[in-house]
Formats: sequence, structure tokens, C-alpha cells
Amino acid sequence: MTLASRLPAILQAVMTGQPKALQDKHYPQWHHAPVTGLMNDPNGFTWFAGRWHLFYQWNPLAADHKYKCWGHWSSADLVQWRHEPLALMPDEEYDRSGCYSGSAVDLEGRLALCYTGNVKFDDGSRTAWQCLAVENSAGGFDKMGPVLPLPAGYTGHVRDPKVWQHEGVWYMVLGAQDLHKRGKVLLFSSPNMRDWENRGEIAGNGVHGLADAGYMWECPDLFPLDGKHVLLCCPQGLARQNERFLNVYPAAYLVGDFDYATATFSHGELNELDAGFEFYAPQTALAPDGRRLLVGWMGVPDGEEMLQPTREQGWIHQMTCLRELTLNNGKLYQNPIAELALLREEEQRWQGPASLAPALDATRLELQIEATGRFSLRFGGGLTLDVTGQGITLQRPSLATGEPLHRYWHGAVASLQILCDSSSVEIFINQGEGVMSSRYFPHPSERLSFNGESAVTLRYWPLRSCMIQ
Repeated sequence: MTLASRLPAILQAVMTGQPKALQDKHYPQWHHAPVTGLMNDPNGFTWFAGRWHLFYQWNPLAADHKYKCWGHWSSADLVQWRHEPLALMPDEEYDRSGCYSGSAVDLEGRLALCYTGNVKFDDGSRTAWQCLAVENSAGGFDKMGPVLPLPAGYTGHVRDPKVWQHEGVWYMVLGAQDLHKRGKVLLFSSPNMRDWENRGEIAGNGVHGLADAGYMWECPDLFPLDGKHVLLCCPQGLARQNERFLNVYPAAYLVGDFDYATATFSHGELNELDAGFEFYAPQTALAPDGRRLLVGWMGVPDGEEMLQPTREQGWIHQMTCLRELTLNNGKLYQNPIAELALLREEEQRWQGPASLAPALDATRLELQIEATGRFSLRFGGGLTLDVTGQGITLQRPSLATGEPLHRYWHGAVASLQILCDSSSVEIFINQGEGVMSSRYFPHPSERLSFNGESAVTLRYWPLRSCMIQ
């Protein structure tokens, strides 16, 4: 289908799909979500020319993964957002099977997108091009075409360029799969964003002693933080552990030291980035004030995603809230950005045994809990959180079988900050030491109720709706 024939179909899908999505009780009121169809990876998260930009993988034509373009939002304050023109569509031979994930940079005063052009062939094989597009005066993007072909020694699974500049040189990390079906992160450098040199593998399965680490590493993001470097990644094929890395595809991070001169990254062990049911493809941006901010997709490929009830209303998935990252004793901490406090309405407080705490409306809610013992929270019949002396257990029913599914966080729990939005819960543990992000589909109501004899101290705020304009 040509570009000219796609645009009327997309316009019709948006006009007919958005009213239906907005009427769905599960549709978020202050998180990013698609107006219709399927949304997945955040792309091109960056600050440019006085505004924040957040692009995203989007199929406006259906709630499935068959068609991928780039949608675009922007904001001056990270709270109020607006829709921008559609940024990329798969309308060239080099991206005909999808405009896959990537990043955005300031290129000589113009906003530039570096993305993966995915090409699938009739025999089942595939290839990938890393491509460049530059913003034009009308707010759209002109494609400059491929700037990097498939590197030798790797399968067609090479994608998700994250690009940055350091001391006048451009750098790019790419997720990749070598010919032995091992996941890798590749590093490239360039003087001009067009001519790229392969600097080698800096992380992955078989690199720096990391064994049995999966067949494909997606969505790499390398950045300095508090005197170290952090590599975010999504290793597919990572073996599940007893109570870690339980999602079909987990998100993880490595902390270490990166040397530009030798193009090497020495790091510690692979850590789970989010212990909830839904979190994938995170991407970070550097704020003008020096903060490192993160947004992720509150979803996971494959698994039970296609059984979510919102597909009946023509849409699926949402982003996480925006988070600030810090390092503490080699551990990555995540906390909601300070700007989200602007959504708070009147504060309320309560203290006493958990079993006597008031039931709360969790449709739009921020809840802070301090406790010293065991207690539990029940979210509208769709999700249960149990705090014990060993940590936290999340439980929800399988959408396929109804059997209980579990996710775990281990450690002493002193405080929780919980953000709720219609059909999502984000649980920040001990001021960001741990995070558990999950979707759930409450029935019959979005009431949050407490149980247990532990004393709890509660602060909570209803949150204002903050829809994208």
C-alpha cells in the first residue's frame, strides 16, 4: 500500500477510533497512550529548542504489531503534552516492513531522527538499515535514507539506534544478534552522523564474562550517571530465574565504566530494571538541569498482551510515568519526576491499622505508605500487592487461564509510593530502590482496599486528568 493510500486509512482510523478509546474505562487519564491502535516503544525522547519531544512506535490501523510508524508528542513542562504531526511512515524500500525504534538528536540546529528501517523478505529472512530523517519547516521529517547497512557478522536483527555526541564525535549503540544467535550491543562512531565506524561489541551474551544472556539484545541506551556509566538493555532469551526475570522479555541494566578511547565497557552483573508485569524498551533523555529522565513502554512483547480487554475498544498499551534516575551504591534508583506533583489535588492523610484504612478510588491516585509490618492492597479485584518481611509479591490472574501469576521484589520495605491510572499501577519501593510496573483491568470497580494489622501511615492525593491536546 502506498503512502497516498495509507494516509486516508490512518485518518479514518483516528477519527473513528479515538472516541471509542476515550470512552473505555481502562483508558489512562494522565499517562501517554495511543488515540487508537497499538503503541509500543518510546522513541526519540529528547529536549530540543525549548520543548520536550517524545516519539513512539504506533500502529494506528489496528491493535496489533503489523504496521509501525512513529507518532510524536511534545511538551514544554513534561506535564501538558500536545500531538505533533506524524513523524515517520514505512513508505520507502529500505523501511517498507516498519520504521522501528531509534532516537533523536540536535543535528546542526535541526531535530534529527535515527531509526531502524526494517525489511522482511518473502523467504522469511530480513535485513535492517539504520536511517536518518531531519525535521523540516512544516514540522514533519524528511528522510535522508540509510546511513548504516547491516554490519558483517550479524543477522538481520540489528536495530534500535541510540545516538549521542561526545567531544564533537557522534556515537551510536545498537541492539544486535550475531551469527551464533547471541545477543549483543554494538558501538559505532561518526564525525557527521552519516559515515559510521564499527567500534565493536561492548556488552552482551559472551562479552566480559556474561554467559547465557539471551539471543537478542534490544533497545540499548548508554549514558553517564553519578560518576559511572549505565547501559539499559532488553535481553531476549534470558533464562528465567526463581523470582527474577520472569517476563517473556525483561528489561535490565548494567553499571560500570565506559572508556571512549578503547571503546570498552567494564561492568558488573545484569540487574532487573523493573520487577512488575509490564515494562520494556526504556529510553532516557538528559534534561537541561542535568537530570537523567526515563520513560518506558508499559507492555511486553508476546506473552498475553493480545488478550488485554482494551483491544475490544480498538487500542492497546500505554507508557510509564516519566522517572528520574540516580545511582546509589551501584544500584539504579527510579523515582517519578518532580513535575508530576503538579497533578495532585487536595492531600489527605490517615494513620492506623491497615485493615481499618479507608478504601480509595484508584482511578487517578498517588498514594504514599509508610509501614513496619505485613499488609496487603487489593486493586479492584484485578491485582493484589502483599508486603511481607521478605519483600513484595504482586499477584494477578492470567488473561489466558485465570490462574494466578506472580512477580517479586526482595528486601525490607519501609515505604511505598504508588501511582494509579485507570488500568495501571506503578509501585516505587523505598524512594526508588525498586519499581514494579503493571497493567491490570479492575472489575467491577477501581477501589483500592487494605488488609492486615500492621500500622500504616498514608498520604494520598487524587490526580488531575492530563489528556494530550
